[in-house]
Amino acid sequence: MHEFRRAPLFGTLVLAALLAACGTTSLGPAPPPSSPPPVVIGSATFSAADFAWSQRPGGNIIAGKVAYRQGATRFTCAGSAVVLTPETAWSVRRMQALYGSVERAALPSDEVRARTPRAPPGDAGPFVRRTTCDEADQFAFGGLPDGAWYAITVVKPVGVTGPNVALMKRIVVRGGRMAPLVM
Repeated sequence: MHEFRRAPLFGTLVLAALLAACGTTSLGPAPPPSSPPPVVIGSATFSAADFAWSQRPGGNIIAGKVAYRQGATRFTCAGSAVVLTPETAWSVRRMQALYGSVERAALPSDEVRARTPRAPPGDAGPFVRRTTCDEADQFAFGGLPDGAWYAITVVKPVGVTGPNVALMKRIVVRGGRMAPLVM
């Protein structure tokens, strides 16, 4: 009877040891984690020092594509600026004030502009990366250090008149990888 009980226990211990060993193999960097919600630490006061991490060189790439629709209406970002803002306590609060979310948003651009006076003041301009959306509604940012970023662009409806829409989406990059971003 004791032999029967020891065998499953021994097998369980061997399996646990094997699984633990698999976790330490060097098969390259771990895949990026799912995007956890931002942790707000500190005040909404702008501090250039909080952005220092974003100035380090890195091996991450964000490959973005705009595929936004409202019903049957397709929107394009072709020729529009795309900005990438590093996540800090200040930028988290600013995204919440401007977009009503710290994860993603699609709002009329006039509404976002109207909210600007309520957003925490500060000039993140020197830390924001910029590119232009191409004719295929694609964009990319390279050389990024590990961390969380906010991608923002303004899109316009195709083939119909209507308001422009500001799109914002948070993305986390890690491990020198390419991260796809669909907005």
